[in-house]
Amino acid sequence: MSRIRSVCVYCGSRVGGRQAYGEVARALGRGLAARGMRLVYGGGRVGLMGVLADAAIAAGGEVVGVIPEHLFRVEVGHERLSKLHVVDNMHARKHKMFELSDAFVVLPGGIGTLDETFEIVTWKQLRLHDRPILLLNQDDYWRPFLDLIDRIVAQDFAGPAIRDLYGVVDGVEALFDALAAAPAPKIPAHPERL
Repeated sequence: MSRIRSVCVYCGSRVGGRQAYGEVARALGRGLAARGMRLVYGGGRVGLMGVLADAAIAAGGEVVGVIPEHLFRVEVGHERLSKLHVVDNMHARKHKMFELSDAFVVLPGGIGTLDETFEIVTWKQLRLHDRPILLLNQDDYWRPFLDLIDRIVAQDFAGPAIRDLYGVVDGVEALFDALAAAPAPKIPAHPERL
């Protein structure tokens, strides 16, 4: 059985322009529940966030949301979660999601998803954690991100080892295989450094 018990998923507050994005979010939610892994996510009931959470809930999974108070006030918070943490601001949200998670998965999303992804990868580069980070590359969605990383390396703003900070998978089963194969973390958690 995997040592990973709690998975943070970053994804869009919109469903996106392809049906496949919703399908992969549903499959991931069901897969987490089936494996007894807790879903930690941004707490929304809209977009891929809502699709993901609803699928995990319907499959009997534990779902924990973390939402800033200003978004909770405009009624985008999910009301059927196992637990919903309402926090002061966006940074507190990211910090709490980090504290609750053993691994990080990135589905298609917008600028907010990019922000979360770059921050969790940066924290790993700075050796603030060594937990797995996986981009689920549905329909090659993350190709521009990967190309940007290549550009950063080519222009000598980072070494090739930056690519080792995250993994890229093409489907939900491959994602769970990668999580199962991930080495145990060696860096103790120091959330006060974040």
